[in-house]
Amino acid sequence: MRPRFLVDAMLGTLATWLRLLGYDARYCRALDDDALAGRARREGRVLVTRDRELARRRAAGRAVLIRSQDLSRQWAELARALRLRPRLGRALSRCAVCNRELEPLARAAARPLVPPYVHATRRRFRRCPGCGRVFWRATHMRGISRRLRTLVEAARRANALPSASRGRGRGERKGGLRARTGGRGRRARRSP
Repeated sequence: MRPRFLVDAMLGTLATWLRLLGYDARYCRALDDDALAGRARREGRVLVTRDRELARRRAAGRAVLIRSQDLSRQWAELARALRLRPRLGRALSRCAVCNRELEPLARAAARPLVPPYVHATRRRFRRCPGCGRVFWRATHMRGISRRLRTLVEAARRANALPSASRGRGRGERKGGLRARTGGRGRRARRSP
């Protein structure tokens, strides 16, 4: 079973990349330590934190203390601690903003929600049922896809797993996704 995460306020970027890798990663900025620890335990989530005292609390259940401030090193610490084996086929399946699983959106239904050029040039769309953002493959995602492959390879190295094949993984597509808010007329903030 894939772990589910509760990420504290000090690790927002890591929470975003966990979501982009397809992990269920709740990000909590407003909870105090007691509430955060209790929530992690109640929801059966792994608490991911940079706070030493919070990581030591038994009330939190399972916790991983992250020491680095660098995203790549944070990811390697987490992957090593939990022996994570991310798969690129699950990448880009969650909303990077609200953590919900993306759902397919019919092309006709996407028409009023995306710019005309995008509707004319793209065939597949997905929508977040939580925040309403619409996603489609876009060229700006090449950098994100490259970073995702780097993170997957870093997890393999951290866990001494066999090297990844040179081609795209099963379920991985050329390009990526682009987000826009649903029907509000303004673009979603790009997470990474």
